Amino acid sequence: MQTPDQKRFSRRSNLADFFGLKRNLVILLIAIFVIGAGEELWMRFLPKYLQAVGATVFVIGLYDALRTLLGAIYAYPGGVLVDRWGHRPALIIFNVLSIVGYTVVLLVPHWGAVIVGMFLFLSWSCFSLPATFSLVGAALEANRHSMGIGVQSVIKRLPIMIAPILGGMLIDHFGVIDGVRIALVISIFLSGLTILVQRQLRDDSDAGARIAAGTPPQSEQWSFWRSFQEFNQPMRRLLLSDILIRFCERVPYAWVVIFAMDYIGVSAQQVGVLTTVEMLAAILCIIPASHYADRYRREPFVIVTFIMFTLFPISLLMSRSFSALVIAFVIRGFKEFGDTSRKALIIGYSDPVKRGQMIGSYYLIRDLIVSAGAILGAYLWKLGPALNFLGAAALGVAGTIFYIRTTRRNRQLGLKDLKKELELRQNRSN
Repeated sequence: MQTPDQKRFSRRSNLADFFGLKRNLVILLIAIFVIGAGEELWMRFLPKYLQAVGATVFVIGLYDALRTLLGAIYAYPGGVLVDRWGHRPALIIFNVLSIVGYTVVLLVPHWGAVIVGMFLFLSWSCFSLPATFSLVGAALEANRHSMGIGVQSVIKRLPIMIAPILGGMLIDHFGVIDGVRIALVISIFLSGLTILVQRQLRDDSDAGARIAAGTPPQSEQWSFWRSFQEFNQPMRRLLLSDILIRFCERVPYAWVVIFAMDYIGVSAQQVGVLTTVEMLAAILCIIPASHYADRYRREPFVIVTFIMFTLFPISLLMSRSFSALVIAFVIRGFKEFGDTSRKALIIGYSDPVKRGQMIGSYYLIRDLIVSAGAILGAYLWKLGPALNFLGAAALGVAGTIFYIRTTRRNRQLGLKDLKKELELRQNRSN
């Protein structure tokens, strides 16, 4: 007979097991939440801030392209550096670099400072991405990867529900430039506090533990082309589909806030409300979808996500009021329905011994190509919002159709392999 204390402990333990809450993952979740709470006060308003400090349309497009490009360039070395240095020192250094970037943008209210500073303030989000995946892959069983990624996705979005509203209030009260600068001060303070949390991470020190955690041997590090050559066919096909879908996202990405404020006439605070609506829709679907994706097949969930990516620019184009934008942002939130499944597939397709490098290679290739989508988006925006949004939707349709055909082909090949195996077993028994 269990005591009340034992029952409470058992319930907490079962809850932690259900959500995959291991010690290092919990510490990482805290860091993701606190840093995100600071960044989301101002990050989504940067296109409007650039416009306010005199940036042209193509400078704003350049910012968005560089943001995607740096995400690509930083992903692979980020994974390798985490493998070389360990999670704790690497993540702390990434955090410090981001703080320096925030400071540059704060001290110099010019669009050039944003372009220079982003090489630093994107360090945390871009460098740490492979580390996040590798921690999930090392800490949880293969049939729990979607849930592990899903919990991190939820925690990442919680501050996005609140911070943009507060950031919008700062902008509405103090103006775009001063509002963003005040938000940057808060962001620097919160990121500094996070360093104390990251110091509690535990790193494996011996070679056996590093291999068990998915860390490649030192001699095999920095072998980007070898990592790419080891992509299996399902991973290559997922990569191509993902590239098309991310073009669909990137083409209108920098112009969503400008469209809402300049064409629909919503306030900065209402933009924050729309972001909250998007995050709430995402949070409501992430955990249930992750749970059932781990129990059943992940590919159908990925297809739903790709469809939502495609529908968002169409719904945006059809919007003529704040209430219509709410519907569009709900659709944008539902694109997270199968995103954890996509990430879990990437983890599963990667070699466990070189998981960090392979994940970094995947994102390097994807985002390096997709960075051109921001320039394409700026060009289409000059021709009008309709061409920008419809062009994005066309790319989404192409990516979705390709992935559906890929999934069917993979299933057919899988059935053929299973049939051959059954025939071989039957022949052996005869």
